[in-house]
Amino acid sequence: MPKVSDEQVSRWFTTSFRVRYQESDQMGVVYHANYLNWFEIGRTEMIRQLGFTYRGMEEEGVLLPLVDLDIQYKSPARYDDLVTVFTRMTVFSPLRIHYEYEVRRLNDEDRGLLDTVGQQEEGELPGDKLVIGATRHVWVNRDWKPARLDKNVPKLYDALRGSLLGGKE
Repeated sequence: MPKVSDEQVSRWFTTSFRVRYQESDQMGVVYHANYLNWFEIGRTEMIRQLGFTYRGMEEEGVLLPLVDLDIQYKSPARYDDLVTVFTRMTVFSPLRIHYEYEVRRLNDEDRGLLDTVGQQEEGELPGDKLVIGATRHVWVNRDWKPARLDKNVPKLYDALRGSLLGGKE
């Protein structure tokens, strides 16, 4: 199977929710570690939007541990804000996957733009930028040995590869 270029990115996937009271501190500002959970929600929902689940991946014997994290805080999210986590792949191969995230606060007008975001590769996303980040992961089996996704879960590999923009291999 041909290798996917490390320079391709996927379309943006989105998931939106309101900041819960328990995620904020006494000042009403989201506690910094919650953004890591939101990145995970973004990854999980991206996989779900492609027709798969993390539980299903694990049942097929592949795990996706985090090996590196980068996060930059731009502006605080606050209790009851409507936020959207934008998630896309920036590197994809049979052995690894890297994600990029933007967490943004949306108003009603911004929410109306979400349908157009999925097909864009570049350009400004709607809403106020709160946090940007990236995570890097490797595919492993239950023994924590490298596992080629194209061999272990080929349907998921094909779905992830199919979400890449540009269609080049």
